[in-house]
Amino acid sequence: MDAAECLRDLPGLAVLESARPGRNARWTYVTADPVAVLEAPADGPDVFATARRVLGRLAADQVDLPDAPPFTGGLAGFLSYDLGRRLERLPSIAAADQELPLLRLALHDWVVAWDRRTGHAWLAGRAVDERVGRLDARLAEIRERLRGPGRATHAGFAAATRIGLGAEPPAAFEFRSGLDRAAFEAGVEAIRDEIARGEIYQANLTRRLETPFRGDPWPLYRRLRTGDPALFAAFLDLGSSPVTGAPRAIVSASPEPFLALTRDGRVSTDPIKGTRSRGRDRREDRALARELLTSRKDRAENVMIVDVLRNDLGRVCVPGTVRVPRLCRLERTAAVQHLVSTVTGTLARGLDAFHLLSAAFPGGSITGAPKIRAMELLEGHEPVRRGPYTGAAGWIGADGAMQTSMLIRTFVADGARLTLHVGGGITWRSDPAAEWEETVAKATGPLSAIGGHEVEP
Repeated sequence: MDAAECLRDLPGLAVLESARPGRNARWTYVTADPVAVLEAPADGPDVFATARRVLGRLAADQVDLPDAPPFTGGLAGFLSYDLGRRLERLPSIAAADQELPLLRLALHDWVVAWDRRTGHAWLAGRAVDERVGRLDARLAEIRERLRGPGRATHAGFAAATRIGLGAEPPAAFEFRSGLDRAAFEAGVEAIRDEIARGEIYQANLTRRLETPFRGDPWPLYRRLRTGDPALFAAFLDLGSSPVTGAPRAIVSASPEPFLALTRDGRVSTDPIKGTRSRGRDRREDRALARELLTSRKDRAENVMIVDVLRNDLGRVCVPGTVRVPRLCRLERTAAVQHLVSTVTGTLARGLDAFHLLSAAFPGGSITGAPKIRAMELLEGHEPVRRGPYTGAAGWIGADGAMQTSMLIRTFVADGARLTLHVGGGITWRSDPAAEWEETVAKATGPLSAIGGHEVEP
């Protein structure tokens, strides 16, 4: 039994997990039974006004214990890519066929946190509306659950990182793409034409794979986080579908952070652009890595997105603080290898995590350059709305810190089907056939992890 399994019967389970070691991935968080749930943006120009008020209900005192987790209570959940329609004026062409909210941010007053670096576990909490006695009772209940039959001491919490051991053999899922190869390659050509006309420099074209599904999404997460370990794995319980009554959830194995903010205002983002599959042996793997590192097309794509993010961060950061300390470094997952850059800055005084999200959401690495014009054009090239895909998942702490991931390599169980989007950045140098193959490579890892595969339509 592990910590997450001890809490599975509570509503609103959220697992934000570092399923493999990495520079940005130290902590795993498990929480459930939120105090409040926000499932709609606020009316008016500030879509996060209600979220800011809800977060303000938690005690905001800083935790200064050595090696304490950065997140000890606050908001956890996701922002849909389509929330960007509230931040910018965009055409309405693609079909919206998933009954999911534009955002779901749940207020959690307690968190179980596990430190991959030290192996220590924490049970932390923050009082809601200054009701300290209520928090004490909540923590006592969670502590008893975690110390239930078969559980030991703190070492037992480490089992939270072993979700998936002993899982039953996966069923065979057959996924079909909403865009076949010919249609996707035609979309690539259309974007190349738009680039040639000077409309944009780059756009991230995607396609959606789906299969009927009304089962429990939790076993899928157990398989995914072991079969395709990720820096930013996530399971977010979205409750039952109001249409079918089936459970809904986001199940993610994302390799890409989106926005991170420390409580003292340091901002960072790590866009991924440029992908190759892993080789069948070490020699082929290195050859593919060299090809990626020397690709003019992939490096140009990465640099363009870095410029987009520099501009986005510059809207809310202190002038002169936006920097690019890492450009086009190679990083690998089990299935693919990427070019990754880092952009940093210092948030301007008087601004908070919600201002940062408003300035930079959705992320430049999954839209294009210029960002708004790319989003306008993509609305006409993608037949269905993206929903949670290429939105963001993560947490916002009561002390002002934030960590979010990009929702890629992400399954969405919407109560009727299981969907997985894949895509890639298109530039004038893009080869339509190669872009299709890149999406196939990106789908291979998560699909095989849950026992699925793509079939021709």
